[in-house]
Amino acid sequence: MKLTDSDNDKKWEEQGEEEDNILQKTVTTKILLAVIAVLLILILVLLTVVVSSRQNRQDGKDSDLQQTITDYAKQQQEMEEQVISEEEKKPAADLPASEEPEEKVEEEEEPEEEEEAVSADNEKTAIVVDIEDENDEAYTKEFILKEAYPYFAENKQDAIWDLAHLKRYVKLSKGLEGTGDYYYKGDVDSDGKPHGTGLAIYEKNSYYFGEWSHGARDGKGTWFRFYINQKNKNNAMGIYMSHLYSGEWAGNLPNGEGAEHYDVDISKLAPTQGRVLQNVVGSFKNGLYDGDMYADTVDYTGNIQEWDGVAKEGVFTLWRDMSAIGECAVWRYVDDHSVCLDIDKSENKNQGIRELLK
Repeated sequence: MKLTDSDNDKKWEEQGEEEDNILQKTVTTKILLAVIAVLLILILVLLTVVVSSRQNRQDGKDSDLQQTITDYAKQQQEMEEQVISEEEKKPAADLPASEEPEEKVEEEEEPEEEEEAVSADNEKTAIVVDIEDENDEAYTKEFILKEAYPYFAENKQDAIWDLAHLKRYVKLSKGLEGTGDYYYKGDVDSDGKPHGTGLAIYEKNSYYFGEWSHGARDGKGTWFRFYINQKNKNNAMGIYMSHLYSGEWAGNLPNGEGAEHYDVDISKLAPTQGRVLQNVVGSFKNGLYDGDMYADTVDYTGNIQEWDGVAKEGVFTLWRDMSAIGECAVWRYVDDHSVCLDIDKSENKNQGIRELLK
């Protein structure tokens, strides 16, 4: 079949149209790609700006946080340095609140006069320290009893020493002077009297923890007294820092087997003063020595010696007759019975824990 010129013209027109369509598509594609590229660039720029802004804000927050931590650390360090400088020693289970019982306990009146704080040996010190506000809850008897109870219950004597020398404890005990009352926390009977196990705080920085029976100390227990800023007729030189008895009780007094102990500041003992009692172990009757007794003494060098004696209701059997010079030989040196400790003859009565006697 032969093609005419007309046919050829049509053919060329169709080819031209096809080429124009292809060219238009190519241009459109390039434009779309360019638009897409621009959009991608804009997105990247926006992401960069957002990330940078967030990083700057985070850096600012981190800087503020670091500054806050630094300031806090400095404040804590300053507070710790202040506490250390004012209170070289220091420190509770959640137990039921206590009430003041009607029961009253009287103690022997002893003349006292104020003095500077009693110094101590080794790690103990008898200086009253506290950094708390006296209007704070920590000064209430409820708080103090709750705070002290677990330490007495676990017989942590170093912690008890520290607590008893805090200002709030001394102040609470001071407020009981002359009243014959005491603050109590622990088990009670149906009348609200101490019965079972409990802690009592008395005047003159004295404490008792142990067993009770219907308002009286009865069973096993420990009595403490701390000589804080005080002298009395038996401690005129401030030699004794504390005094305790631990053992059996009945009718509010030591009755049965027990041990008496004094914390002694040997730095206050003079070479001419001789020895002083530190421990007495044996049997007690209504607070008095009664039966075979054993003791140890300490002198100004720290030398400890052991002694024995026999007493009946506070009166010692004499090891030798010293009546001519008005003295009594009441303690005998365990290692050499010819060596005795003497007391004034008029003092051979009511020998025992006189601070607890009525």
